[in-house]
Amino acid sequence: MSKPELLHRLQDSLLVGDGAISTYLYQQGVSVGHCSEELVLSNPSLVSDVHQAYYEAGARVIETHTYGANRERLTRYGLETRVTRLNREAVRIARESVGSDAYVVGAIGSICAGRVPVYDKEEYRGMYEEQAIALLHAGVDGILLETFLDLKEILLAVEVIRPLTPLPIFAQLSMIELGRTRDAFTLSEAFAQLAEKGVNGVGINCRLGPVEVLRTLEKTIVPGDLIITAYPNAGRLGMSNGELHYKSTPDYFEETAELLVRQGVRLLGGCCGTTPEHIARIAMVLRDMTPVERENPSSDGWKIPPVETIVVQKRKKPTVVEQVRKKRTIICELDPPRDLDISRYLEGARRLQQAGVDAITLADNSLATARMSNLALGAILKKYGIEPLAHVACRDRNLLGQQSHLMGLHALGIDQILVITGDPSRMGDLPGASSIYDVTSIELTRMVKQFNEGISFSGRELKQKAGFVVGTAFNPHVRKLDAALKRLEKKIEAGADFVMTQPVYDPDGMLEVHEVTKSLPVPVFIGIMPLTGYRNALFLHHEVPGIKIPDQVLKRMEKTTDRLSGQREGMQVAKELLKVAMEKFAGIYLITPFSNWHMTEELTRFVREHDRQLLEHYHHA
Repeated sequence: MSKPELLHRLQDSLLVGDGAISTYLYQQGVSVGHCSEELVLSNPSLVSDVHQAYYEAGARVIETHTYGANRERLTRYGLETRVTRLNREAVRIARESVGSDAYVVGAIGSICAGRVPVYDKEEYRGMYEEQAIALLHAGVDGILLETFLDLKEILLAVEVIRPLTPLPIFAQLSMIELGRTRDAFTLSEAFAQLAEKGVNGVGINCRLGPVEVLRTLEKTIVPGDLIITAYPNAGRLGMSNGELHYKSTPDYFEETAELLVRQGVRLLGGCCGTTPEHIARIAMVLRDMTPVERENPSSDGWKIPPVETIVVQKRKKPTVVEQVRKKRTIICELDPPRDLDISRYLEGARRLQQAGVDAITLADNSLATARMSNLALGAILKKYGIEPLAHVACRDRNLLGQQSHLMGLHALGIDQILVITGDPSRMGDLPGASSIYDVTSIELTRMVKQFNEGISFSGRELKQKAGFVVGTAFNPHVRKLDAALKRLEKKIEAGADFVMTQPVYDPDGMLEVHEVTKSLPVPVFIGIMPLTGYRNALFLHHEVPGIKIPDQVLKRMEKTTDRLSGQREGMQVAKELLKVAMEKFAGIYLITPFSNWHMTEELTRFVREHDRQLLEHYHHA
């Protein structure tokens, strides 16, 4: 008996997709610089083994290994004449590697996902047609368009492929900013336009981990007759002990699979960093579930509401190092906006200042995501009397640009900075941008201190001495704390004046940080970031490199029932941590989650009230 047609099957039941092919092959020893799609010709058994491993794990929708098998990409490897052969062979290998109960879909990837979205429409039309015809003639059960950052490009692909076949077409978008394509359409708008073009399913793949995919679907309107697909990454790509890796475990995929199905997902697989173990856990969960009819939100949750302009009052403050040696000092991170409207940012900065924050730290395109220049925004804050503390990342500027940037900071009177390495550009919203890294954060710290001697990077006299107060970052969530501490000591030797830690969620961990840093000759600002809910806690713990949340905190957050109760519990956890922190650290570093400055405002007032009561008790005693 033949198996039902793919689209009919998905209308009545759940199906498990496969996981990553390229990143899994890299884990097996294939060179990162090799065109992995070419392996269907030079080493077909290796590709076959991957398909078979996913099939045995429970996947019943198998993608051909053809994501980048288009003329544009293959030309880079001198393989432009093998487009048709490569795609046809990929279908044959996938089909012969799995059982007759599995469906084989032809994978077609975005051509410009990793670059600036400028392309020749007609040229791309020809490349999509060439690849699709080869896959269709080889006998696929459907077409899966994946990892498209721009709605305009995926619509073009659908326009080309839809007239070629009655088989199902599934269109998956990738997002740099949650809920929005790179070309500025909300996901609700994108799905609606794709439905009009005749796709049979829409979904999300790559870049995001399970919780971010879940959060995105919860606020997105999906046309009711479309199949919903989801292929999340195994969390965010991060670096540990000099190696790049994905953080999310198979256990975590098992935990989140049911939540995704309850959002109406019918086809669930994995993308970068996932393995057969991840897929096996998904298959185990879906085996006991039936499809869930999706309930859309009442409106598009990704529309940006207008905000009013608020003027901030002017106020002067000394440097944080001068203050922390005399009294409790609070610095608060409030990331610059990702758009051109600064009114809400200024309102938050003003409120934090009034609550008792001593300086506002401004990230330098954090997570490699483009934000407003912290130099410009810092100048505006100073105009209103708010003390800025600007981050300076090694990633975005070569030495020429770094020196120019520091000279500008000096001219504007922004003399407090935090020197950091910066996340690689490929992790952010412009993955085609170059990561510079001319110097390390240790080297840049030393060069900034050279500025304080009136000497430029090249050794030229600057005619004035700068007065930069330089901070440095410390991540205590590492397997080898001794090695991290040695690196921190090198930063201090290079001239770092103070330390800011990653957020800590464990009282014992906080005490450990104090123990290992108490003999340092510079003050330490202990990092605290309030959790906004259970999913936020899961996301931070499983998907964000450099953050670890203890089991007892995760269990507390799991008991919350809605957004408000999640925030309340997150604030309670933060306040308990602050009580421990205030016993050991004079410097407090509050990190604002999702620009929700109301939370850090409340925590600031909590610290100030604690200190006021302590002072009153001291006087009465």
